[in-house]
Amino acid sequence: MTDNEPGDLIDPSEVSSPRSWRRAFADLAAGWRQRPLWGYLGWQDIKQRYRRSVLGPLWISISMGVIALGLGILYSALFEIPIATFLPHVAVGLLIWNFVSGCIIEGSEVFISNEGLIKFLPAPLSLHIYRLVWRQTLFFLHNLVVWLVLMIIFPHPLGFSSLLAIPAFALLAINGAWVAILAGILATRFRDIPPIIASVTQLVFYLTPIVWSVDILRDNEAARERASLVEFNPVFHFVEIVRQPLLGQEIVGRYWLVTGVITIVGWTAALVCLRNYRSRVAYWV
Repeated sequence: MTDNEPGDLIDPSEVSSPRSWRRAFADLAAGWRQRPLWGYLGWQDIKQRYRRSVLGPLWISISMGVIALGLGILYSALFEIPIATFLPHVAVGLLIWNFVSGCIIEGSEVFISNEGLIKFLPAPLSLHIYRLVWRQTLFFLHNLVVWLVLMIIFPHPLGFSSLLAIPAFALLAINGAWVAILAGILATRFRDIPPIIASVTQLVFYLTPIVWSVDILRDNEAARERASLVEFNPVFHFVEIVRQPLLGQEIVGRYWLVTGVITIVGWTAALVCLRNYRSRVAYWV
């Protein structure tokens, strides 16, 4: 296998194994340097999706707001929780979940859907990862309008701790990148992976306190012992580090510690996968 592989920006005059840490990190660095390109492509993805629409990208916020309103009203009645408390909980949970699920599901097809670019455009693989995460970030920022409206209608005690939502989301985006790398490479090699990931992601949605609350389990004597099982759901910790500051709730340091450990372990696995198989993606797609 030669050095000038498709999708490789390394100087072909350099003689080194295609399975090297240097090449893996060089791919990430080269992709990051092309911020103007993937930034433009990510924005164009959204514009293309809503082309010839009167409201355009505003439909992103409208659709999420309608879903949050419907689920918030329904489950607040079922769980007998004041809607002023429960509706923001559901809306912010959906806001975060849409980003998480987008990185997971679209990440599993990120290289497959960019087959033409990978085969014929000499660009780093990480460019497609950055483009995906940037697109999901734009969706997230659009949906923040729903959170802002709810904070006006149902005021929460927001303070300086609410600024923690910024590093919390940054940590979420960093994890979205390694998830997309890992899922994308595996799904490119094994085409049964995307539907499996989609099914598992749907299951995780119901196991994560998005449209329900952990306090509901703790207040239920029959289910109180199961409340601790939620801690084994990694998505739960990422949802909480963003949701707590956005709703002015008490910040739990344990959630930050868990997400930090997951970030280190996840990126280690993604880098190993990128090191060993990045040169083969162009032939698998």
